[in-house]
Amino acid sequence: MSLFRVARVVPLAPAEAWRRLTDWPAHGRQVPLTRTTVLTSGPSRPGTRFTARTGIGPLGFDDPMEVVRWEPPHGDGPGRCRLEKYGRLVRGWAEIEVAPGPGGTRVVWTEDLSVRGLPRAFDGVLARAGRVVFGRALDNLLRAPSGGRR
Repeated sequence: MSLFRVARVVPLAPAEAWRRLTDWPAHGRQVPLTRTTVLTSGPSRPGTRFTARTGIGPLGFDDPMEVVRWEPPHGDGPGRCRLEKYGRLVRGWAEIEVAPGPGGTRVVWTEDLSVRGLPRAFDGVLARAGRVVFGRALDNLLRAPSGGRR
């Protein structure tokens, strides 16, 4: 598995950063050729499932995920969300943490990712690519007025 972390400090309240980062369909608008579909109804919580579909037409793959930890920020406390990835191609987990900090909110995205059939020798490349892709997605989600595409 390939572990990577992306951290940012943004001039937003923790609740607003949380709202933007847990807007699952908005994530799909930040990654090229990706669309995210929420499969469960109601607000996000443990058990919420969604799939990120990356590709064009039949050429692509699904990245199904489930929320297994859901602790929105409250008062001065941090917020934490953990996603488990259980696809045939992409597996692993991701954790989102938001916490009050100097200048706004500190956001940390940590992910441990594996791609079926990809040898461990590529873990470093996968981690670097993850930092770039998720770093851009975080920047866009946290910068855009509505958390969507700019």
